[in-house]
Amino acid sequence: MLVGWLGSAVLLSGSSGDETIIVFPHGSSIEHIAHTLDKSKVIRESNAFIILALITGKAKELRAGEYLFPHNTNAYEALQKITRGDVFVRRLTIAEGLSTREVIDKVSAAYGLDGTAGSAAEGVLLPETYYYTFGDSRRTLVERMRADMNNLLDQLWQERSTGLPFQSSAEALILASIVEKETAKSEERAHIAGVFINRLSKGMKLQSDVTVAYAIQKNGELLDRKLTRDDLFFESPYNTYLVHGLPPSPIANPGRASIIAVLNPLATDDLYFVADGKGGHRFANTLKEHNNNVRLYRKERRLTSSNHVK
Repeated sequence: MLVGWLGSAVLLSGSSGDETIIVFPHGSSIEHIAHTLDKSKVIRESNAFIILALITGKAKELRAGEYLFPHNTNAYEALQKITRGDVFVRRLTIAEGLSTREVIDKVSAAYGLDGTAGSAAEGVLLPETYYYTFGDSRRTLVERMRADMNNLLDQLWQERSTGLPFQSSAEALILASIVEKETAKSEERAHIAGVFINRLSKGMKLQSDVTVAYAIQKNGELLDRKLTRDDLFFESPYNTYLVHGLPPSPIANPGRASIIAVLNPLATDDLYFVADGKGGHRFANTLKEHNNNVRLYRKERRLTSSNHVK
């Protein structure tokens, strides 16, 4: 009779109508696990779970962790999942162009990670989607991001075009961070990289607005206003309107596409670009053409502003 009851009880699905996530801490007893599964309505009979685990020898194989139990899970399926260590895998997506402070903040806020995130230099963390399980170390995840950036940069450096004005992959990373912040359009990255490469090769100043914005921000906080003409005279090694060459370090964490663009830039004669008011840019190879593009941009911006006046 017990065998018959056990056979039906372990196959009886729980009454939870949704997927259920449960964390079993290290050292959890079989009774605690069974009670938690029963209370969460993942299974119907906690005693059936305990007996099944004992008679099958699985009671000593239960693994701590975070588990996702689908709707209609029964005691047998729950036991199999927990003894396999089939833990729930979480993910954290780090977008391209975030500052290191923003990345650290995201890691610090990510649910299920343990400990502090530590710190890292600007630009050394690879934007990507990272997978982790409950209890993983925040600091270890940040180290993964750093290692992934190093590995990617080493690989792409070996595949770079010839004749680039870089002494090291670290310099390429700096320019990649500038390209990352200059445009959100993937089709423009190689073109903008080509413009900056041309300017570096000719000894011209980069004159990149995004480096000025980085220079005048405080405590790693992003600038929340438009640049003014006075900002272009802000004294800083990051102000590429005042200094020649690259700034001393990256200004953000660039993604794979921006690094590729810098190491394999578009072959172009262009030396200038300006926003087109539509999320992209207009390019020019002479200052006269560039100034015309600037006037066109300002005219379109005035028209847009006047159309919004009511």
